Amino acid sequence: MDANSNNTKRKYESAMPIIDEGWWQSVLAEERQHSSPRPSQGVVKTKASPQSPAATTPAAAPQPDWEALKELYAKDSIISMKVTGHNRGGLLVENEGLSGFIPFSHLIELAGREHETDRDLSLETYVGKLLNVKVIECVPEDGRVVFSERAALAEPGKRAELFNNLQSGSRVKGIVTNITDFGVFVDLGGVEGLIHISELSWGRVSHPNQIVKLGEEIQVQVLDIAPERCRVALSLKRLISNPWEQAATEFPVGTIHNAVITSVMSYGAFARIEAGVEGLIHGSEMVLDSGQTPRDILLEGQSLQVRILHLDAAHQRMGLSLLLQNP
Repeated sequence: MDANSNNTKRKYESAMPIIDEGWWQSVLAEERQHSSPRPSQGVVKTKASPQSPAATTPAAAPQPDWEALKELYAKDSIISMKVTGHNRGGLLVENEGLSGFIPFSHLIELAGREHETDRDLSLETYVGKLLNVKVIECVPEDGRVVFSERAALAEPGKRAELFNNLQSGSRVKGIVTNITDFGVFVDLGGVEGLIHISELSWGRVSHPNQIVKLGEEIQVQVLDIAPERCRVALSLKRLISNPWEQAATEFPVGTIHNAVITSVMSYGAFARIEAGVEGLIHGSEMVLDSGQTPRDILLEGQSLQVRILHLDAAHQRMGLSLLLQNP
């Protein structure tokens, strides 16, 4: 390998982020918040009987058969589980000594509808049903067992095959299966990866649904793989170069550029100059009448001109001044 190839390789490798368990804990915070209660803890809702109204009762699930669960996970087997109750995060399921939790986002019919439906009403309809699922996380020391109905769409053993082929830095295609506040889940053909919201774009992202759509096929880059936890960290933004690396050259202080308003706050507005590069127009850099705020004169999607006041490319920050509002 020649010197140029070595330099290219080092540059590429240096661009790859280091993903540790702390990173995983942060990007999956919402999933963990709604994780299964331990057998002796938690509150679940059970279906009402004809004689009594629906009641909220302490969870009384038996101690899981950890050896059987670990074997199901290792073999990537599909198993039928009965829904015995639910909490706001998802469903409680049991089957002959096995018990665990299916997060809301891993239900085939409800994925992507977190903000479009009454959770309790939707989850209540599952109680008493049998669902085909796979174990996607089994952590005895944490008392945590997570099942997925969506993962069971892939044939048994597919997970191991995919993990053997996946490599950090590789580019793969997948289908967007769920969009949450904190990121996007992508089916890679039997294993779901997560694009954290911070890995969707070099610019600010208010919500992941601004970038991708449910059911869309996208190409992503693999950042990190954790087979023991069935986790794959993905990135969309790393498929393109970081525009902030050239920002000092492309957007010198004092120059004027066309921009589009991306969000308006009480104290100012964010404007996009090009894909991935946004700056803040503080209210003090606008002509406002007495009592007016930026929301009174600006709208999202509005085109205008701005002047670059200051630039901190290393921290991806840019200060702008409003010059002209286009009709």
